[in-house]
Amino acid sequence: MYLGMYSFRGDPAELLAGHDRMLTLLPEGQLDLHLCVQTEDGIAILDTCPSREVFDRFSSGRAFQELVAAAGLPSPEIQHLGDVKSYVLPSGHTD
Repeated sequence: MYLGMYSFRGDPAELLAGHDRMLTLLPEGQLDLHLCVQTEDGIAILDTCPSREVFDRFSSGRAFQELVAAAGLPSPEIQHLGDVKSYVLPSGHTD
């Protein structure tokens, strides 16, 4: 599993609303590990893909650009974080 980050700069309230819109546009069950964090200058979305190659293909693809635009979000800064070696989530915890 590979972790990347999308940084969106702007008014956090507007960006969080855009993130919520984006989630409604995705097919159910598409996300494995997805975190949205409010930052000082916007939001950061940490998202996983099966591999770096899949992350690169998705994050640079037309479908992602259309998804971001449809949600009313600006173009993000994309960062490669690396391979996920382990993670722990309490069962049933979603927020």
